[in-house]
Amino acid sequence: MKKYIQITAGRGPVECARVVTLVARELLKIIPPLQLTDCEPHNQVDGCFMSITFATEDVIPPSIIKGWQGTVLWRSTKNPYRPGHKRSNWFVGVNFFDEIELPQIEESDIVYETCRSGGKGGQNVNKVETSVRAVHIPTGLSVKCSDERSQSQNKTLARERLLLKLRQQNDKVVAESRSRQWSNHDNLERGNPVKKFSGPL
Repeated sequence: MKKYIQITAGRGPVECARVVTLVARELLKIIPPLQLTDCEPHNQVDGCFMSITFATEDVIPPSIIKGWQGTVLWRSTKNPYRPGHKRSNWFVGVNFFDEIELPQIEESDIVYETCRSGGKGGQNVNKVETSVRAVHIPTGLSVKCSDERSQSQNKTLARERLLLKLRQQNDKVVAESRSRQWSNHDNLERGNPVKKFSGPL
């Protein structure tokens, strides 16, 4: 399973965006190789990023996660972006999270059950098992279809609706994960750093 590392400037100024780049360089020294999967460049200054996300399939030692997860402080000794600015402490957030596991939709994972359809429709609908329930065994999701008088037609419809339901569930999982990732930008705590650096921006 892949592990992702996101470095974010939150909604900070250009100095924080520069620190994202500098902290990324420090991380690459201790966790090689990391694959760049996403980044949000600063909209005005080259070499600065509002966020950078790396991925790795290697196991990251718990000690590294513990030592880096949270807020990282960079104390600037030189600020080329605003030379006269009095502030020297700039904060970024570092977050580790796992790859989203989505169910693989295999035909062998779908079980079809037939049953009698209730309601109107004449003797054929009531006496013959034309209704079909499709169940996705790994997730337990199921749908029942009795729209058509033919069992084969209901099976086809049930499969289509089950796949749609699985897709909607997957989309929801992805959306929730992205929401958590983006919340990191707003939840950056400026203070109580887990790691400190010092140097020019």
